[in-house]
Amino acid sequence: MADLTSTSRTGATLLFLLLLGGCASTDAGNSGDPHEGLNRKFYNFNDTLDKAVLEPVAKTYADYTPAPVREGVTNFFDNVNYLNTIANDLLQGKGRHFLSDTGRFVVNSTVGVGGLFDPATSMGLEQRGEDLGQTFGTWGAHEGAYLVLPLLGPSSYRDLGSPVMGVFLNPLTYLAPVVTIPAGAVNAINARANLLDASRIRDQAALDAYTFVREAWRQQREYEIYDGNPPGDGFEEYIEGEGDAAILRVY
Repeated sequence: MADLTSTSRTGATLLFLLLLGGCASTDAGNSGDPHEGLNRKFYNFNDTLDKAVLEPVAKTYADYTPAPVREGVTNFFDNVNYLNTIANDLLQGKGRHFLSDTGRFVVNSTVGVGGLFDPATSMGLEQRGEDLGQTFGTWGAHEGAYLVLPLLGPSSYRDLGSPVMGVFLNPLTYLAPVVTIPAGAVNAINARANLLDASRIRDQAALDAYTFVREAWRQQREYEIYDGNPPGDGFEEYIEGEGDAAILRVY
């Protein structure tokens, strides 16, 4: 479930782009997924919960909520979570990004009426996303091993601290539960609604949804760690086959 709710519009776009490249399948011995058996159980649990509860609620929400309202909700939660990006800019030594992202947060929090609107983008202060896992990756930490966490979705040894830091840097965490619990529910439903199209494409195209999500998540993390410019000599296309399926992977 969380693999579809922890990102918003950027995540949906990246997931769609990754679909164009597909996902390579490898056996558990060299896939960096030594916990695949347990991971699949948690993935199935998350997916079942998503399809039974969150996806139907998100579809209803999307059907009855005007697009400008949904955009305002997305803007608000993007802005609330932006202190995490600012802190990780600093930890990564990205001084210019730190100043730009701080300016973005201030503008949207004030002129943007608490983040409901996004005047910062029109002012040239682009939106970024940084977290602790990306910070560790920037300084050379490898994934370690792929993990699927109950309710939280894809992660890795390197990324385990990211949700914790995100919670501590979210101002809503320090409000009364009567505020934080409904706000968290609205955030999850809205984020899931933003990913309805992407998840529909995944369900239709993936030969193995678990493998697809794993490789898409890994490629997205690499894309994020290197700020959209992962190392390599441009686009390398190669075929990796497993069983009757040969899947094209594009980097």
